[in-house]
Amino acid sequence: MSDATLAVLASSIGSQIFVRLKGGKEFRGKLKSYDQHLNIVLEDAEELKHEGEPKRHGLILIRGDSIVLISPVPK
Repeated sequence: MSDATLAVLASSIGSQIFVRLKGGKEFRGKLKSYDQHLNIVLEDAEELKHEGEPKRHGLILIRGDSIVLISPVPK
């Protein structure tokens, strides 16, 4: 993982982020923590659906090996 990636993650603690997983699932939530394997913990997480309302999950852990994309959510 690059230093730039770590810097973006570190600056995003407490902020909303968007995460896309292998298989196409997408989540949005507040970044609570992460580790060197890119495992992340999201608070107030929602699974985004292409149709209908997002599904609320609350606090979740996402394994780093399943993540395809992480992006800060524009304010």
